[in-house]
Amino acid sequence: MAKISGRLPGRAATRLAAAAITAALVGTGASAFAADVGDAPMYGIAALDSAGAAYTYTPNGEGGLEARTPIGADWLGAGAKDIKFVGRVDGNADNLADGRWQTNTAGVLYYGAEDNSDLKNVGHGWGIYDKLVSAGNLGGGEAGDLLGRDASGHLYLYLGYGDGTVTKRYTVGAGWNAYTQLAGNGDLTGDGKNDIVARDKAGVLWLYKGTGNYKAPFTARTKVGSGWNTYNTVFAPGDINLDGTTDLVGRDAAGALYLYEGTGKAASPYGSRVKIGNGGWNTYRLIF
Repeated sequence: MAKISGRLPGRAATRLAAAAITAALVGTGASAFAADVGDAPMYGIAALDSAGAAYTYTPNGEGGLEARTPIGADWLGAGAKDIKFVGRVDGNADNLADGRWQTNTAGVLYYGAEDNSDLKNVGHGWGIYDKLVSAGNLGGGEAGDLLGRDASGHLYLYLGYGDGTVTKRYTVGAGWNAYTQLAGNGDLTGDGKNDIVARDKAGVLWLYKGTGNYKAPFTARTKVGSGWNTYNTVFAPGDINLDGTTDLVGRDAAGALYLYEGTGKAASPYGSRVKIGNGGWNTYRLIF
């Protein structure tokens, strides 16, 4: 794999998001709201296109996104085309991205810190997973964790140490190949524990509430809603509309991007969708 050390400006972008929150609160008297703005990850959105170019989108403070910004020249090389998965991660529980995990087609897991250092080889053998999700802290520790699903439908949890390395895997369960999309990054239900959602082949979206226990990280699933097959990608980028609650994003076949604002309520975790991208998002092969 070619060296890919282009810095993903997660901390810079999310500090801009935090600044946007502060600006939005000025003159509103929303002191109770201000206490909650740090409770959800604020990563913004990044994307990699088929040519190997990567971009980042920062929340604009009004529920949408600023114009895209190129990430770095190193992402334009041939090695970028070899990337199979990218997931941003918070290693110290400050809701800002400290780095990213990424795998290549050879099944090697790398970690890139936000200090612009070279990628670190975390380990081999990750090609056995057809789905990886950087879903935040699921196991009760401080650092973000990593989920992997294999072809037989078994789901595994790797606990993060905060420096890009992970523990041995723990079996979460079987039957997860019933789902075509898995996503999660933050607390959806207001109980302080990170959750995930899963879309099945019929287009039904299911919520798995987090327990904070790495041995059994999820409760039984509950239905969120139907019709989610309209999206070819479902992604959880953290808090996009800057209300302190984690959100969900879907991209449709026409390349439009829709935001589902988090409510913090388990019975109905998302509000009605809002279009935040009119088109062109289908130029990206990875959104993270």
